[in-house]
Amino acid sequence: MSATAAPASEKVSPSVVDSVKGFVAEHGGSATAVLQPLGRVGVRVTLVGADGVLGDRVVGSPAAAKALVETVDGLTETEEWDRELVSKVTPARGHWAKMAGWVAKQKRFPKARNEK
Repeated sequence: MSATAAPASEKVSPSVVDSVKGFVAEHGGSATAVLQPLGRVGVRVTLVGADGVLGDRVVGSPAAAKALVETVDGLTETEEWDRELVSKVTPARGHWAKMAGWVAKQKRFPKARNEK
């Protein structure tokens, strides 16, 4: 089944809906959702709260992502990162370390290939 043939009212997990509603409520009452296809895995819904804090969830299909946006009050959709949205983002303290994984705890790093 192609993404265009998927039903518009596709079910989204209640836990995903609840977590996105909680995110919107905690970060200013509104948020923007950037829908980013991940191939067979689904769609990554990156959330940017009114205060600029980032969050994300993954859903199974483009139809599910659109259904999620329609279900959550205060959530608007965009399909791309524009200048205005990027300039609004202010990651939470420690967000970079969480995203860096094991690298964040390193004390020594190898030199870059172009350094001698």
